[in-house]
Amino acid sequence: MTRDANDSLLAPYAVHDRASRGRRHERAGGGEDSPFDLDRHRIISCTAFRRLMYKTQVFVTSGGGDHYRTRLTHTLEVAAQAERFARELSLNPRLAGAIALAHDLGHPPFGHAGEKALDARMKDRGGFEHNVQSLRVVDYLEHPYPAFRGLNLTFELREALVKHRTKYDKPSENASSQADVADLLASGPNCTLEGQAANLADAVAYTLHDIEDGLWLGVLNEPTLQEATLWREAAARVRKSYPDLPIHAVRRPIIDTIASRLAEDVRTESARRIDRARVKSVDDVRSCADDLLGFSQSTRTHVEELQALLLDRVYRDHKVVRMDAKARRLIDELFDAYLQNPKLLPDRYARRIPEQGPERVICDYIAGMTDRFCQEEHQRIFSPTHFE
Repeated sequence: MTRDANDSLLAPYAVHDRASRGRRHERAGGGEDSPFDLDRHRIISCTAFRRLMYKTQVFVTSGGGDHYRTRLTHTLEVAAQAERFARELSLNPRLAGAIALAHDLGHPPFGHAGEKALDARMKDRGGFEHNVQSLRVVDYLEHPYPAFRGLNLTFELREALVKHRTKYDKPSENASSQADVADLLASGPNCTLEGQAANLADAVAYTLHDIEDGLWLGVLNEPTLQEATLWREAAARVRKSYPDLPIHAVRRPIIDTIASRLAEDVRTESARRIDRARVKSVDDVRSCADDLLGFSQSTRTHVEELQALLLDRVYRDHKVVRMDAKARRLIDELFDAYLQNPKLLPDRYARRIPEQGPERVICDYIAGMTDRFCQEEHQRIFSPTHFE
């Protein structure tokens, strides 16, 4: 679909292809292609995206959990959900999907345990937050083109990364003092509706797929899930057709029923908010202090109830806590080893130390590791029987 054909389907407050603020390095040509299609191509072609396959979502997969979500499968689910929200609200699905594909590029190994470990090590040097790191990945750390560093993505996509907000993510608090993102934050307190669609899709995706992964691991069961209103009501509908099937046979229809209910609520509530705010342009959207996309109050209460159950029964389960403790120890020990002997770093990282300082360079290196590489690197450095 050409730029004009795509733009003709969009609401006036959506980001139109032809209205993009462009890239930091102008690109010759481009023709009728959507700028956000090019963003998508560059994201899925970069090494940081491929490494997401071997990074933990919640459950460490390197120990043999082949059915658990990885950071890559989570990203793909977020992109699909973001595009769905965008289409239903006449927003730009190309931009919403591209934002979702990039939103976790800066995530370190071992999920949020890895993030906490790096943030603790960097607390006196600007901290570490994976959304801000995602922007650093696409602006600097990826270097596939000789003419410039980074992927040279559009302003709108980069803005969405630094303004990404969910219950657990508040990157702008970490980024506000960094000069290289000042122009992104200066556009207004909020991001585009496409960015908000990606934020909301992130929350929906991790809530629903963590239920399924919790069932796989055995830390969740049907009686426990019945405590949550969203699950209980969806299960009642599905069980009318399949009253005697075990939970593993109906978990997907139940989760799909919840997803459909949430999508309809988002469509209705977001349309109401947009109408009430009387936004007419993208800049109007950016000027709104509160998100225009979201759940109704009653549905939000039910989602938070389900998330509280996941926090108690999944994220704080002893198996997950044990995985997290091991991950933090691995990262701490690697960080100390590199700090004491920078020659352990690859040359392309070590060369940056005089300019950026050892801590930031080490942080970049560890953040880019997969779970598997992090474990293997720890063995290479610390195992007395491992020589290479």
